[in-house]
Amino acid sequence: MTASDERIRSKLTALVPALRHFHSALLDFAKGEYEFLNGPVQGPFALYSLVMNHPSFQWLRPLSGFMATLDEVLDAKGTPMTERNVADAKQALGLLFADTDTQFADFRAGYRRAKTDLRVRETEARWREILTSLEA
Repeated sequence: MTASDERIRSKLTALVPALRHFHSALLDFAKGEYEFLNGPVQGPFALYSLVMNHPSFQWLRPLSGFMATLDEVLDAKGTPMTERNVADAKQALGLLFADTDTQFADFRAGYRRAKTDLRVRETEARWREILTSLEA
């Protein structure tokens, strides 16, 4: 592994926990919306089933998919990391939040509702800070 590869890998690796906290905050918000309309979720297995199958949680899938892809890229052994990997991650996150891309309109609608939540705003600020630092 080269020094450049190691530097880039560590940059992208720093983004992972921040995105997980953000995703967790969004999931908690979606769960709260669901429970307001349908009553309490009966435990973690019921929540898992809802996340996988219920339309109220589908808006989270693009972010979940991005996170899974990022994990796969970072776990790929023997594949050198380049600035292209950083650019790809930035571009993918940019598309999730870009009003011009209709493909992720459901995600953005859920995200806009969730932005009222303090934890969502705080965790978003953290991953955006890390993403900005990737330029350095």
